[in-house]
Amino acid sequence: MSTVIEQSVQARMVASAPQMETLPAVLSYDRADPFAVRMAFPAPATLEGTEVSWQFSRDLLAAGMEVPSGLGDVRVRPFGYDRTVLEFHAAEGIAMVHVRTADLRRFLRRAQELVPCGHEHRFLDLDRDLTELFGPC
Repeated sequence: MSTVIEQSVQARMVASAPQMETLPAVLSYDRADPFAVRMAFPAPATLEGTEVSWQFSRDLLAAGMEVPSGLGDVRVRPFGYDRTVLEFHAAEGIAMVHVRTADLRRFLRRAQELVPCGHEHRFLDLDRDLTELFGPC
């Protein structure tokens, strides 16, 4: 069984222009990092011309589809009946994207099958993490 899942989604960039630009993005979840999800935007979709990736809590994504959630660099909130807004806050500014809620739910169901919510601790490798943090003995 694979320990990583990826799912392509179409994100719509919220801008001041009347039409929102559609951007490709990839959601990923790795059983080795069971509390986090990542959303990556490929180089052609970014102002810098390099891939941009954001990492945030799986719980934040799940909660944000129901009620506004998050206080830090990533915030998530429902928008209408079929969209979810993800806000990415950085020193350069704020990027806001709309993603279909159904796509996010499908991604979270797949992550739930890989690592059930509440069982994340069973997939942590604390020895490896401590070795990375402090170095070998």
